[in-house]
Amino acid sequence: MKVALVTAIAAFALDEDLAPLQQALHTAGVQAQIVAWDDLTVSWGRFDAALLRSTWDYTERLDEFLTWAHQVEVQTRLFNPLAVVKQNVDKHYLAQLAKKKIAVVPSSFVEPGEDAGAALAKFLKKHKDADEFVAKPAIGAGSRDAQRYRRAQATGAAAHIARLLAEGRSVLLQPYLASVDENGETALMFFDGEFSHAIRKGPLLVADEGPTEALFAAETITPRVPGDDELALARATLKALGTAEPLLYARVDLIRGADGAPRLLELELTEPSLFFPYGEGSAERFVAALKRRLA
Repeated sequence: MKVALVTAIAAFALDEDLAPLQQALHTAGVQAQIVAWDDLTVSWGRFDAALLRSTWDYTERLDEFLTWAHQVEVQTRLFNPLAVVKQNVDKHYLAQLAKKKIAVVPSSFVEPGEDAGAALAKFLKKHKDADEFVAKPAIGAGSRDAQRYRRAQATGAAAHIARLLAEGRSVLLQPYLASVDENGETALMFFDGEFSHAIRKGPLLVADEGPTEALFAAETITPRVPGDDELALARATLKALGTAEPLLYARVDLIRGADGAPRLLELELTEPSLFFPYGEGSAERFVAALKRRLA
């Protein structure tokens, strides 16, 4: 059994999951090779599976990335599958999940061609109690081009939104949930539909600090035991996807609202960090799930 661990050249040294995953695969008798998704010398058909792990530059080359993923899926097993990837790379999926009664962080979208100032004014009127808010691209990763604003900074926020729209990018607006400053986010990892482990992510967006220029914003990570309500929401979210079988891997990112109840911030199904170093035995659980799929 031979598996490709798919990364990006710029992310190779940044992915903390690769080493423990490669070791767990080796221990389980699975050959693993770390390769870049855009390396034209790779023959994908010689692998039994291609695992999307840290292809973190895809947001700037989305059409190229999806074309590549289609070509790979023709030649071998792609995890997660292309159909899931195509839906998950665009945060409009939050609106679809909200329609299925999943408790998401309130989300509004501004589309290219709309007036940035008018759209922001409409959003702020709708969320009168939001002292702060977040503007970020609907297709993006690692908090790149995401920024936190106060209401008094609406002019700067409108300029940010207008820039993204001018680039042909949809924009997601969300109230900033203040609980994250104290409690952080909870990210729950699921392998083959089963909960594995969870971590706490400290707040990523700092007031008056511009968007990161790196592949992803620096994160403060610690292990966390999720609450029963967080587990329930995460499981309901995955069930709402309606896939024929559980996904090999999924990460569900949650934040608690002002009422204390968890809300879905993001559903990471494409190339999420799975934080193996923070969950004892998690890499081995992941590999066991993979071997079951390929058996």
